[in-house]
Amino acid sequence: MISMWIAQASAAPDTPSQGWLLDPELVDPGYSQTVAGGEIQTAFPPPPPPPPPTPEWLKSLFDAIGNFFEWSAPAAKPLMWIAVALVLLFLLYHFVPAFARWVDNLPFRRKAGDADAEDAAGQAEAGAARALLAEADALAAEGRFAEAVHLLLYRSVEDIEGRRPGLVKPAMTSRDLAEARDLPAAAQGAFSRIARAVEISLFGGRSIDAGAWEQCRSAYAELTVPKNWARA
Repeated sequence: MISMWIAQASAAPDTPSQGWLLDPELVDPGYSQTVAGGEIQTAFPPPPPPPPPTPEWLKSLFDAIGNFFEWSAPAAKPLMWIAVALVLLFLLYHFVPAFARWVDNLPFRRKAGDADAEDAAGQAEAGAARALLAEADALAAEGRFAEAVHLLLYRSVEDIEGRRPGLVKPAMTSRDLAEARDLPAAAQGAFSRIARAVEISLFGGRSIDAGAWEQCRSAYAELTVPKNWARA
């Protein structure tokens, strides 16, 4: 049955609707009109121009860089691991407080840090002591010796509180503070002289004269010497 249908189709004449596919007179005008419209590409575009040649100086630079990396290749891996270790140490120091404290407590770090801290603290204390003595000297120059010695006493109590936090209690008298066991001997003796002069002035009815003022001033100078606060 199928072979019969194929034979019939082969023997059938072409229909008029298929004639334009075979007739050049119909195909050529349509082809020419379509090509003339410029919407269909009929040839390849010209190739792009070749890139400019690489300058010689740039070639030399690339060669030098390549030679450097080739020369340093054996040391590249150790240097990379050293850089990684340094980065890790940096991160640990800045983000792990325990590690930072351990580093700061290393012997060479502690000595350098303590020396710098002592120098800074000593300079600050010396400046504050000079300012206080200048103010007290101005009072003494006006004959106000009692006020000048009181000023030294108040500042001496502040110095003791700063050097021995918690030693000064709210209800503690100057005599109690002078007898405190936590005071080094030199600092205790200097503070005792100032406290005794103020006590005699307030409760003994004896005025503080220029001689007593000079003794208290010398005592305060001893009180501000850092080595006089060293523990025995």
